[in-house]
Amino acid sequence: MITRPILLTGGTGTLGRHVLPMLRDAGRSVRVLSRRSRESADDGVEYVTGDLHEDTGADAAVAGVHTVLHLAGAAKGDDETTRNLVRAAAGAGVRHLVCISVIGADTVPLGYLRAKLGAERAVIDSGLPWTILRAAQFHDLALTMAKGMTRLPVVPVPSGLRLQPVDVRDVAARLTELALGLPAGRVPDLAGPTVYPMADLLRGYLTASAKRRPLVPFPLPGKAGRAYRSGANLTLEGADTGRRTWEDFLAEQVG
Repeated sequence: MITRPILLTGGTGTLGRHVLPMLRDAGRSVRVLSRRSRESADDGVEYVTGDLHEDTGADAAVAGVHTVLHLAGAAKGDDETTRNLVRAAAGAGVRHLVCISVIGADTVPLGYLRAKLGAERAVIDSGLPWTILRAAQFHDLALTMAKGMTRLPVVPVPSGLRLQPVDVRDVAARLTELALGLPAGRVPDLAGPTVYPMADLLRGYLTASAKRRPLVPFPLPGKAGRAYRSGANLTLEGADTGRRTWEDFLAEQVG
């Protein structure tokens, strides 16, 4: 029986806050790497201070760890932070490195997604046993986008853009399962149960929040626009799908 702790990066973020109690419910002790100093309580959760961007604290965080579940992410620099973590994990003899990534990392030409692809490559080239899960955008992000876009009296909507948002709890449950299992390489992507044109996501939010706004389509420019119109940000075949729909999420958060 494995008794060594699981190291969780991003444990205080949107995803990590759901994963942490799931790991504890499974009986595993968890070490959380946090940029801010936190007191460790006597509940099977230990907090260690470190910053992967600054390459500090990683060596202490991975010491004595069997599995690393890497959920920390930022608007930029995920490739660099992952390389910093990988170096420490390889030196400590970690036996399983699990990483969350994004659907479209290798098909949509955006800097954020290129960094995600770089993070995947760092994991794959680490020499460690690994598992990578690509997920679609979370419902939480789609809601943030909808709120921001509908502040305008007339809402510009990127034509041809489709999303398949997934509930963060479904992603957390899958990652917990993967972290407790054996290294599996690149596993099937995880997306939501429904593909929505961006306009439909916005209409759902407007209805749930009892607002009215006219929607005006506009074409996304450049290579990224062509990629999104072609569905390069989607996995339409072979993906696992979560259970909770956008409508379910809106009913909880808005309705």
